[in-house]
Amino acid sequence: MDPWSDLFHRAADEAAQHRRTVGNRPVRALPDAGVLRERLDPTLRDAPTPAGAVLDELVRDFGPGVMGSVGPRFFGFVIGGSLPAASAADMLAVGWDQCAFNATLSPAAAAAEEVAGRWVLELLGLPKGASVGFVTGAQGANTASLAAARHHVLRSAGWDVEQDGLRGAPAVRVVASAERHATIDRSLRLLGLGTSCVDEVAAGPNGAIDTTDLAAVLAAGPPAPTIVCLQAGNVNTGATDDLRTAVPLSREHAAWVHVDGAFGLWAAASASTRDQLEGVELADSWSCDAHKWLNVPYDVGLAVNAHPQLAAASLSYTAAYLSGQSGTTPALADVVPESSRRARGFAVWAALRELGRDGVGDLVDRCCAHARRFAAGLAAGGAEVANDVVLNQVLVGFGSDERTDRVVAGVQAEGTCWLGATTWRGRRLMRVSVSNATTTTDDVDRSVAAVLRVAAAVG
Repeated sequence: MDPWSDLFHRAADEAAQHRRTVGNRPVRALPDAGVLRERLDPTLRDAPTPAGAVLDELVRDFGPGVMGSVGPRFFGFVIGGSLPAASAADMLAVGWDQCAFNATLSPAAAAAEEVAGRWVLELLGLPKGASVGFVTGAQGANTASLAAARHHVLRSAGWDVEQDGLRGAPAVRVVASAERHATIDRSLRLLGLGTSCVDEVAAGPNGAIDTTDLAAVLAAGPPAPTIVCLQAGNVNTGATDDLRTAVPLSREHAAWVHVDGAFGLWAAASASTRDQLEGVELADSWSCDAHKWLNVPYDVGLAVNAHPQLAAASLSYTAAYLSGQSGTTPALADVVPESSRRARGFAVWAALRELGRDGVGDLVDRCCAHARRFAAGLAAGGAEVANDVVLNQVLVGFGSDERTDRVVAGVQAEGTCWLGATTWRGRRLMRVSVSNATTTTDDVDRSVAAVLRVAAAVG
C-alpha cells in the first residue's frame, strides 16, 4: 500500500472505530483539557516527524478527550450526529481539498452547492430563486443575512453603507424578540450596528414572539430603516414565532424580515410539524444549520436569501487577479463572508441523497417523539417539565435552581448521557435537545432512568 493509502486507511479506521463504539461508552470526555495539555509534549521539534507517527500521537494523546457528541445520548446542545454518507463525503472533501470560491476554482464544489441548495429550498418550502450560501453555522448565516438586510434598508433610505460606512448613516432599527438567540446580537456587533439598536418585543408563554406587542413596538417611534428578526425554534423551548402574522405586520413598516431558523427551520420538512412554520416563505432571509437536525459533520450552516443580488451587493468583491467571478448571477463566494472556504456542499448533498425527502421528515418526527418521551418519563419520575414540548426541546426543573444545577452536573459526571443547563424565565433548568439520527427509544429510556437515578441521589 502506498503511503497516502496507508495513512488515510488508518485514519478512516480510527474514525470508524469511534463511530462503532461511541454508543457503548460514557458520553463525557474522561480527561478535561487541562489534563490533556499536561500529557502533551510541549516542545515544537526541530526535525520533521513521519506522518504515520503524527497520526499515532494524535490518536493516543487526543483520542481520550473526544466528547461522545456524535453518539445517540448526547442531548446537551442541538448537535446532530453525522450520517454515514455525509461523514464519508466530508472525508472525501478533505482528501479532494477543494476551495469553494467559485466554479472556476472547483466545478465540483459549485455543482454540489447548487444542487444541494436547490434541494434545501424545495424541502423547506423556501422561494426557488433564493441564494444559498454555505457558511460555518447559524452565526455566519445570521451575519451574512443581516449584512444584506443592512444594505437594503439603508439603500432604501438613500445611503450606500458599503461605500460610506455607518458614520452619518440613518439609524437602523432592529426589532427582535426578548428571547432571540445571542448570535443575533453578536451579528449586530460585528456589522457595526451595535446592540443598542434593538427594540425588544415580549415573548409569549412558550417563548414565541407576542405579535400584539410586535405590532405595538413597530408602530412606536418615527419611521426608520427597519429590520425584524423572527425565530423558527426557540433555543430553549423549540417554539416558533407566528410567522403568518408577524411577517405581514413587519411589511407594513417596510421592514426586512429575517428568520433565525438554526434548527427549527428543519421542522418544515415534516408534514407533522410544517404547520408551525406557516408563512416562513414570506420572509427575506433565513439562517439554518445543517450540522444540527440534518446530521452532517461540523461545520455547515446555510444563509438563504430571497434576493440574491442584495446578498451579493453586501458581501461580494472583485480583484484583478480573480478569474471566474460572477457576472449577472452571484457566485459561491458572493453570498458568504469568506473567500477561502472548504467544500461544504458535498456533505449536504450526500445527507439529502441518503435520506431523501421522506427520510428527513422521519428524522424530524422521530426526534420530536423522543423529546415527548423524555418529557413524559421525567414527569412520571417527579420532575417538572417547564415548557410545551412542540419540537425537540425539553426544559426540566428539579425544585430549586441549586438542586437543578447539581442534578445536571451529576448526570454529566455519571456518563450515561450528557445534558446541559439553561436559564429561562429566571429559572435554572435542565435542557434536553434531541437531534441525533441514531437515538433510539432505548437511548431515551436509559437516559431518563439515569437522570432520575441521579436526582434521587442528589436528594
